[in-house]
Amino acid sequence: MESMGKKKPRPRRSFTPEFKAEIVELCRRGDRSVGQVAKDFDLTETAGGCG
Repeated sequence: MESMGKKKPRPRRSFTPEFKAEIVELCRRGDRSVGQVAKDFDLTETAGGCG
C-alpha cells in the first residue's frame, strides 16, 4: 500500500543572476504579488529572492 500525498522532491535548479534580477524587479514593481510572480515562473515564493 502506497502512502498518498508524498511529493517527489524537485531537483534543485540554478538561476542566472540576470534571471534573479528580473524576478526581483517584477516583485518590486508591484504589478503582481510575490506569489503571482512565483506561480508565473514556476517558483516557490522563497526561490526568487523577493520579499
